[in-house]
Amino acid sequence: MNNHFVIHKAETRGAANHGWLQAKHSFSFANYHNPERMHFGVLRVLNDDIIDGGMGFGTHPHENMEIITIPLEGDLAHKDSMGNASVIKYGDVQVMSAGTGISHSEYNSNADLKVKLLQIWVFPNQKNVVPRYAQISLNLNDRKNKLQQIVSPNSNDEGVWIYQNAWFYLSKLDKNVEINYELKNKNNGVYVFVIEGDIAINQQVLNKRDGFGIWAVEKLNIQSNSENTEFLLMELPMEI
Repeated sequence: MNNHFVIHKAETRGAANHGWLQAKHSFSFANYHNPERMHFGVLRVLNDDIIDGGMGFGTHPHENMEIITIPLEGDLAHKDSMGNASVIKYGDVQVMSAGTGISHSEYNSNADLKVKLLQIWVFPNQKNVVPRYAQISLNLNDRKNKLQQIVSPNSNDEGVWIYQNAWFYLSKLDKNVEINYELKNKNNGVYVFVIEGDIAINQQVLNKRDGFGIWAVEKLNIQSNSENTEFLLMELPMEI
């Protein structure tokens, strides 16, 4: 493997305990500031959140950021200043292009169950766009032992689209299954976040909740070392 990579072990992430919210930050966020972890290319935020029953984030603003939310467990209720009100669950993907400005709230819609989610922020390639919201429900079978595209730059492509030349995939692999990924642009990098299990990427071993960023490569070899390995793969521009 080349030397153009970073490893963010699960236990080295920033952590916040707000009682009702347990958050882990792969990159600097809120009170967690690490100058070595400001972003990976255009990937600015990767938060791994657990929200207690009935709790959540009150209405707050965003601007000029692509915000992707991926529920892992439970149900998350969303309301925003554009009039959208919805609930997203495991198997759904939500995207907001904050653009010129948007306000929203996110709450656990169940009083007795936790909700677990990944929230990802990506710097856009266009500023001050008209704010936009979308969500989709995915077929979970389409990620079994292969890559399921969930985000792209194209509105007519699979998944949701964002204002950035980035592609996101989810995958769930059985043990010893091996797949390959060829980058769409050799100048891009790839950041992989292991949701469950153990994998090896270009022979680099990764475990649950580890992050791995690599660039200056044209393809990746991904091998599952455990049953029900699940991961998120993001190909993104390295230049902001």
